[in-house]
Amino acid sequence: MAFKTDIEIAREANKKPIMEIGARLGIPAEHLLPYGHDKAKVGQEFIASLKDRPDGKLILVTAINPTPAGEGKTTTTVGLGDGLNRIGKRAVICIREASLGPNFGMKGGAAGGGMAQVVPMEEMNLHFTGDFHAITSAHNLLSAMIDNHIYWGNELQIDARRVVWRRVMDMNDRALRDIVVNLGGVSNGFPRQTGFDITVASEVMAILCLSNDLVDLQKRLGDIVVAYTREKKPIYARDIKADGAMTVLLKDAMQPNLVQTLENNPAFVHGGPFANIAHGCNSVIATKTALKLGEYVVTEAGFGADLGAEKFFDIKCRKAGLKPSAAVIVATVRAMKMNGGVSKADLGAENVEAVKKGCPNLGRHIANVKGFGVPVVVAINHFFSDTDAEIAAVKEYVAAQGAEAILCKHWAHGSAGIEDLARKVVALAEGGGANFAPLYPDEMSLFHKIETIARRIYHADEVLADKSIRDQLKTWEAAGYGHLPICMAKTQYSFSTDPNLRGAPTGHSVPVREVRLSAGAGFIVVICGEIMTMPGLPKVPSAEVIRLNDLGQVEGLF
Repeated sequence: MAFKTDIEIAREANKKPIMEIGARLGIPAEHLLPYGHDKAKVGQEFIASLKDRPDGKLILVTAINPTPAGEGKTTTTVGLGDGLNRIGKRAVICIREASLGPNFGMKGGAAGGGMAQVVPMEEMNLHFTGDFHAITSAHNLLSAMIDNHIYWGNELQIDARRVVWRRVMDMNDRALRDIVVNLGGVSNGFPRQTGFDITVASEVMAILCLSNDLVDLQKRLGDIVVAYTREKKPIYARDIKADGAMTVLLKDAMQPNLVQTLENNPAFVHGGPFANIAHGCNSVIATKTALKLGEYVVTEAGFGADLGAEKFFDIKCRKAGLKPSAAVIVATVRAMKMNGGVSKADLGAENVEAVKKGCPNLGRHIANVKGFGVPVVVAINHFFSDTDAEIAAVKEYVAAQGAEAILCKHWAHGSAGIEDLARKVVALAEGGGANFAPLYPDEMSLFHKIETIARRIYHADEVLADKSIRDQLKTWEAAGYGHLPICMAKTQYSFSTDPNLRGAPTGHSVPVREVRLSAGAGFIVVICGEIMTMPGLPKVPSAEVIRLNDLGQVEGLF
C-alpha cells in the first residue's frame, strides 16, 4: 500500500487565513502579528487582558520510552486536539517548536504526522517565526559581553577559569562540544576552554519557556549565573549589564505563535527545550493563554514520561501553578514488541508474546503518572501491521494496571479516528479524579530530590555522585538555591542511564557526571551517564536527502 508522506499531506492542506483561526478564539485581528498568511504571534497586551478569565482543563500527552519503531506522541497530541473539537469541545493544542539539529540529523520534524498535523509543516520545522534564532542571539550576546568585560580590564574580577556560560547554536555539531576561545594574541583576549551546547539546551530557552511576561523574562535573564570570582563569588548577567539587551532581542520571541491543524483547529507552537537535557515543555505563556481561550488544552511533554512528564509535573506545573486534569500515555504495538526483544526488521510479523513481554515499560509509566495524582488513559497509536490479538494483549495488560487502553486511528483518519479517546479524556477530566501533587517538596535537599526521582521514577537502587558534586549541591543550598527543582539530563531511551536497557529495569544505578545551576530558569540540571548537551549528527544524517524539487518545494523533510 502506497502512502503519502507527511509533507505531501501538509502541502495539500486547505489552510484558512490565520486571522480566521484567531477570530475563533476571540483574538481581535489587531492583536495578531502575522507572519505570512498562515501563522501569527499573539500580542502581550491581549494576553494580559485575559488574566481574570477562568481556566480550561489541561490535558498532558506523554509516552513510553521512544524506540526506533516510533510512538507518535506529537501526532496523538494534535489528533486529540482535533478529536475534542470534533465532539464539540473548544480545544486548543500547545506543542513545542522544532530544532534544526534533529531535523537535519535523525529525529525528523515536530509537527505531527499523517492526518494529524500542524501546518505550515515546512516553516514549523525550519526557521518558523525566528524564535530559535532570537534565543541563540540573546544567549551568544551574553557570551560576547562576558569575554568583552574580561578583555577591558575585568572590573568584576571574573576568574576566567570559572566562566560557566557556554555558547550555543541550533545544530548538531560534536566538533564544538569542547573548544578553546580567544586564541591569536593580546588583541583577541585571554585564552580559555569552553564549548557549545545546542540552542534547545540553553538556559535562555528554558527562561523564555518558564517566564510569564517580559518583566519576568528580564528578571530571570538577570538572575543567570555566568561566572565566579577567584573567591567563588557568583557573577550574574545583570552584573555584566546584558539583561536589558537580551530582553530586547527576545521581545517578539516571547509572544506565542498561533497556527492551525489540518482540520483548521487552533494550535500554539512555542518554545522548544529538549526533555532529555532540559525541561521539555511548551512555554508557560502559551499554555496559560490557551487555558484562558479554550475549554480544553492538549499539550505534550518530550520523550517518555520518565523525562517529559516528570519535568512537566515537577518543574512546569510547580512553577506556573498549573493543575492537569488528565494524562494520556501514547504507546504502539510495535514499540511493545521492540521492548519485548524483537528487532525493527521483524516488527511486521505478529508476535503476541513479545508484546506481552514489552508491556512492563508501559506499566511503569502508568504507575509513575498515577503517582502524581493524575488520571491516566493509554492511547494505542495504530499501525496497519498491528493485529487484533496484539492490540487485545495491550488492552488486557493496561486493564490489569487499573487503566484503559483505547485504539486510535488519527494518523489515517484524523479526528474521526480518535473520538473514543477524546470522550474518555473528557470523562476523566470532568470526573474530578485529579489530585495533582509534585513528586517532592521544595524544602527537600537537592541530593535527596535527585535520589527521589531516581528511585521512584527510574526504579534505581542508588545515585552515584562524587564528593565534589555533593559538595557543589550543598554550596548552592547555602547560597539559597536549595528550594529549586531538579532537571534530570539522561538518555531518553531507557529508565536507566544505559540507552540499550529497554523494558522496566530494576537494580541499576544512576551515575551523576555533572551538575549545573540554572538560577534564571529556576532549576538544577543534573547530567547523568553519557548524555550530551551538544548532540552529534548520525552516520547518515537526514540532511543528505533534504532538497528543493523542480517546483521549488522542500523534499525529504519528515
